[in-house]
Amino acid sequence: MKTCLITGINGFIGSNLAKRLIEEGHKVKGLIRKSSDLKFLSGMDIELHYGDITDLDSVIEASKGCDRIFHVAALASDWGHYDKFYRINVDGTLNVAQAAVANKVDRMVYISTVAMYGFGRTNVKEEDSKPITGFAYNDTKKIAEDKVFEFAKNNNLNITALKPGNVYGINDHTFIEKYLDALVSGKVAYVAGGKSKTCPVYIENLLDAVMLASEKDEAVGETFFVTDGLDITWKEFTEKLAEEMGLKKPKQSFPFGLAFAIGSILEFIYKSIGSKTPPLITRYRVSNGGLDYTFSIDKAKKLLGYNPRIELATAIKRSVAWYKNR
Repeated sequence: MKTCLITGINGFIGSNLAKRLIEEGHKVKGLIRKSSDLKFLSGMDIELHYGDITDLDSVIEASKGCDRIFHVAALASDWGHYDKFYRINVDGTLNVAQAAVANKVDRMVYISTVAMYGFGRTNVKEEDSKPITGFAYNDTKKIAEDKVFEFAKNNNLNITALKPGNVYGINDHTFIEKYLDALVSGKVAYVAGGKSKTCPVYIENLLDAVMLASEKDEAVGETFFVTDGLDITWKEFTEKLAEEMGLKKPKQSFPFGLAFAIGSILEFIYKSIGSKTPPLITRYRVSNGGLDYTFSIDKAKKLLGYNPRIELATAIKRSVAWYKNR
C-alpha cells in the first residue's frame, strides 16, 4: 500500500483516479479548496486537505508522508487571462514539485497535455517541436512541463509526465456532458464537415497509463502521449455518440476559415465587455474541431507496456449511460 496525494481530486480525472487507487488498496489524500464541489468523491475513503497549488505551504502540508503525488490540478480552458493560467499551471506545478522534494516523495506523476504541440498536426512524437500556439492553456502547460522537468533534474525528483488527448468518460462535465447536451438540443455543428482527425482517450485507458507511469522505472524522467490510438474523425466520433443516444446525426457544417473568423470576432467582443465566460465559438474550439490533431502512442506502448484496454464501443456506451443517469 502506498500513500498518494492527488491535486485536483474533485474533478473529472482526479475523482476517477482516486477511485482506482482506493480499489487497488492505496491510501488516498486530496488537496482541495474550501469552495470545491465534492460530489464526485461521495462515499470514498479520502483524507482531504484544504489548500491550493498556488499556496506552497498548503501543498507541503498535504503531501507529508506521501509516496506518490499525482498532479492533476490545472486551469484547462480556452478563456481567461494569461497571468491566471501562468500562476496555476506554471507556478502551481513548481509548487507541487517543491513540496515533493521537501517531503522526499518517491515519485511525481504530472498530467500534462498534447495541446502544447498545437493543432493541424498528425502522428506527432514526444520529441517533436512545441511551437508557441497563442493559446494560454497550451503555452503555459508547455512552460510548466519544461520548468518542472528542469527542477526535477536539479533536485533528484523522480517525475513522469503523461500527455493525454481529449479525455472523456464518467464524471466528465467539461467535455462529454456539454457535447451530449448540444447533441440533444440539436446544436452540434461540424467544422469543415467533421473530417479532421481527433485523439480521444477514455478515462479508464488514461488511468491504466497513470498507474503504469507511477510504478515503472522506465517512466522516470520521461513524457508520454496517451490516447486510445484510434484513427478517427470528429464526424465518426460524434455519430457514434448520436447512435448510442438514439439521436439524429448532425448535418450542419461551417468552413474552417469562416468559423475561425467568427470565433476571432466573438472573442474580441467578449473581451471588450470583460466577459468571464467564453463565447460559444472560439478560435481554440474551431482549431480543435477543424484541424487534424493526432499523436503517436508508440513510446507509451514500448516503455510503459500501455495498451488501450477499453474499446471505443464500450467507452461510448459507458459514457452515455453515465450521462443519462448522472
